[in-house]
Amino acid sequence: MTAPARRAAHDVLRAVHTGRSDLATALERSRRRLADPRDRALAGEIAIGVQRRRAAIDHLLAQAASRPLPAISPVALDLLRAAAYQLLHLDRVPAHAVVADAVELARESGARRAAGFVNAVLRTLADRRRPFTLPPAPRADATGAGNGPARRAALDYLAVTLSHPRWLVERWLDRHGLQAAEAWAQFNNRPAPVTLRANTARNTVAELRDALDACGVRSVETRLAPHGLVATEGDALASPAAAAGRFVVQEEASQLVVELAGPARGERVLDLCAAPGGKTVGLAGCAGPAGFVVASDLRPRRVALLADLLARAGSPRVAIVRLDATAPLPLRPVFDSVLVDAPCSGLGTLRRDPDVRWRRTPDDLAAFAATQFEMLRHAAEAVRPGGRLIYATCSSEPEENEQVVARFLDRHPEFVPAVPNAVPALDRVLDGNGHLRTLPFRHGVDAFFAAALARRPA
Repeated sequence: MTAPARRAAHDVLRAVHTGRSDLATALERSRRRLADPRDRALAGEIAIGVQRRRAAIDHLLAQAASRPLPAISPVALDLLRAAAYQLLHLDRVPAHAVVADAVELARESGARRAAGFVNAVLRTLADRRRPFTLPPAPRADATGAGNGPARRAALDYLAVTLSHPRWLVERWLDRHGLQAAEAWAQFNNRPAPVTLRANTARNTVAELRDALDACGVRSVETRLAPHGLVATEGDALASPAAAAGRFVVQEEASQLVVELAGPARGERVLDLCAAPGGKTVGLAGCAGPAGFVVASDLRPRRVALLADLLARAGSPRVAIVRLDATAPLPLRPVFDSVLVDAPCSGLGTLRRDPDVRWRRTPDDLAAFAATQFEMLRHAAEAVRPGGRLIYATCSSEPEENEQVVARFLDRHPEFVPAVPNAVPALDRVLDGNGHLRTLPFRHGVDAFFAAALARRPA
């Protein structure tokens, strides 16, 4: 009988690779069908591992197979990838069980004719006597222009061995050099920790840590964000503190956006594209009981997600509305602070969303940037004279970040770069232009960008 976890992992990979779902949604659906937490953990490990290591796995499969990968049926290729990941990276899993389940799944999944081929490839790959190789790490920096042997070797290593799109790592190589690009790719291939932000309306970070400790959840303070904890032991999400809304799950770099936006007590705040609501909770905590926050999103499911989180966090001074930020907003310029947490390529969060690296293309950047500019332009109409407009993405790429800001400022002379909030947490992450910019190889957190702009007084 095929192991439920392997069956579930294959279903997840098929959903992702056929475009029916993203990885996070497919995993959530699969976990609901698996009763045993060990099966849920293994299915997630396989599906996420394949996305993180796909290029390296394909490179090795190409050496073990008797035909080019494009000639292999998509169903069989996903079975091979999942099994290869287990053979190469999960020592605790018996090789014979991996191979047997892959063959059985081939027979059940419409690839019956490929069952023998799957068996042969995996047995070849499992034979440790065969010398399968990956592109080695270059010995010297290779950032020069052109396409010489050293540069090609560097790109082969980054794209294949470290499993990232070649077009993307080439950009990182050119901007930051080999050492930084390598560290960035390795960062993305490591599991992300569970990072929490204290709901400051209910407790301080020290009080939250004590509450978690009391129920067996160990944590350490985040290095950059002042209200964050990283859970190191135990299940924080199943703790009484989670049920009581004492924290939100939020990546550390994302927490720093709240520090940049940081409205003063009593201010009126508009949070566009607010779901799932982590930043909204932070903004409401900054504005305090005398302040008021309007949080919006467009899709009904996202609005429901936002409402659920805000209800658990106990944020009464927050109004939730459905708005299309790509169109003119039905709002007057009365807000002291407006945050545009714009939909983006997500290329800064590949550690947490490894499937994104294979779904994005260079052409996507211009399309995202066009939408982001429209959102920023419409959001600006809601900022009062003397108020602040904050633009943020979880993208690593200039087209979506400083280029959008520069285009906006060029066409809107009523706005100027704002003086960043005097918050110690921002000292290490502000660049020469006053923009918040986190880089995995430098800061050890996901790649985020944010810029604060001020509307000239009337």
